[in-house]
Amino acid sequence: MRGEMWHIGCCGFPKARSVYFQTFRVVEVQQTFYDPPQPKTLRRWREEAGRDFIFTMKAWQLITHPASSPTYRRLRRPLAPEERPMAGLFQATPVVERGWAATVEAAQALKAAVVLLQCPASFTPAPEHLRHLEAFLERMGEVPFRVAWEPRGDWPDKVIRRICQRYGLIHAVDPFIRPPVTGEIAYFRLHGRTGYAYRYTDADLEELRDRGQGFREVFVLFNNVSMWEDALRFRQLVNSIKG
Repeated sequence: MRGEMWHIGCCGFPKARSVYFQTFRVVEVQQTFYDPPQPKTLRRWREEAGRDFIFTMKAWQLITHPASSPTYRRLRRPLAPEERPMAGLFQATPVVERGWAATVEAAQALKAAVVLLQCPASFTPAPEHLRHLEAFLERMGEVPFRVAWEPRGDWPDKVIRRICQRYGLIHAVDPFIRPPVTGEIAYFRLHGRTGYAYRYTDADLEELRDRGQGFREVFVLFNNVSMWEDALRFRQLVNSIKG
């Protein structure tokens, strides 16, 4: 059985937003990971996109990534020295809580359907990391959007499945690396089979279509050098099968 509803687009805006909104119906916002734009800016994006457009977005890096990550160079206000040890890794700290509050505010401004918690590869399934993650998910409580979680590295399926089922998370994956352990909704992030410079072949896209079968909804978000062209080609492929 094929996925009944495909949401195909890009991670970020490879073209002007006005062009993007006229072409695709979903985007994964990247700016919210580096440093969330002002809510008024995101509300303007929501108005520009139209009622039926779907926004997903990455949670602010203050929640997930340690301050040693090079992505922190893009903060408008650098962390103070005493704040740096308190950043990331889902720790129960004022910095992480500030990051989550800003993420929720951004998601509400966008009326985001999904917020992605993308973990760095250094966030392994070590006992301390698991304690921090689950305590954070407990504190998170009820939110007006779905939460997707993208663990990286060598995470056992049974651990991912337990956490996703307990907290109602979507397991976000690059489907060419591993299949998701959760059903119903698939959240695929296409990082390139050999890295960002990779361009997906027709055979790749046919394989991707097959990997989306059996889900009620499938988010397919390209994050490679030819994301615009590959997303258009994949949408055409899916539409041709529907027809």
